[in-house]
Amino acid sequence: MSKKTLLVLAAGMGSRYGGLKQLDALGPNGETIIDYSVYDAIKAGFDKLVFVIRPFFEQEFREKVSSKFEKLAEVVLVHQETNIPVEGLPHIPEREKPWGTGHAVLVSADAINEPFAVINADDYYGAEAFHQMASFLDTEVAPEHNSLVGYKLANTLSDHGLVSRGVCEVDDQSHLIHINERTKIGRDTDGKIRYMENEEKFEVPEDSHVSMNFWGFHPSIFNELRAGFIDFISQGNTGEKKEYFIPIIVDQLINSKKSTFQVIPSGSQWIGVTYQEDKDPTMKSLSDMHLKGIYPERLFPAL
Repeated sequence: MSKKTLLVLAAGMGSRYGGLKQLDALGPNGETIIDYSVYDAIKAGFDKLVFVIRPFFEQEFREKVSSKFEKLAEVVLVHQETNIPVEGLPHIPEREKPWGTGHAVLVSADAINEPFAVINADDYYGAEAFHQMASFLDTEVAPEHNSLVGYKLANTLSDHGLVSRGVCEVDDQSHLIHINERTKIGRDTDGKIRYMENEEKFEVPEDSHVSMNFWGFHPSIFNELRAGFIDFISQGNTGEKKEYFIPIIVDQLINSKKSTFQVIPSGSQWIGVTYQEDKDPTMKSLSDMHLKGIYPERLFPAL
């Protein structure tokens, strides 16, 4: 079993949720969503944890989250700031908002030299997905072959509002062709799933694979991310609403045939907190998993 890192993107501000949901106590003993991901990842064989955070909540993050894991795995905290130097980019325009998920991975380059998985801090992914990803990173990952866990669209919706999802186009070898970023997705009045674009609704099949930002990468991806970010900035994408997302570089690698991306299908039910109204059902779902024995009474004394 080779060394594997879990990279957790925890620098988001939770604008729709109204706070730092990555620090929210949601489990029956005050567990955060991150706690469940780390528990499942360590059980699956991940032995290093890298967290991308903002500097202003580092102390609180250490106290509430990362200090629990320091005896179980190597733990590294990385800051995502807007002005972090990037080799080959002499000037980064000033702005307040972070540059997006692709940049969040890029700022972790100095902390990671081994195959790694990327997840969001505020999504519950399910134990099976971590085992599947660990197996991929142990046996299949290569500079020309990376991966994405694909969730069934129907398993990733919120009952309390519309969501944004990356809907995957996949070929007959389960390789990713393209991710279509769809906003305002939800169940319509007739029960079918639709997204809205330019005030028009379009149906999406229930079993479509969607990205929940659970990627598996060879460390050579950092060179690609760096080159891609330089291109992104040089093309004038500097406004506060412009973000360098992971799928931007993934698309480039697929189109240039530099890498295939294996879509690993997951039947897990997504649990997360997009809106404040998601909090109570999320807490109930997590509590039920403890009661059913999917998780022990307390996570970390059990490891």
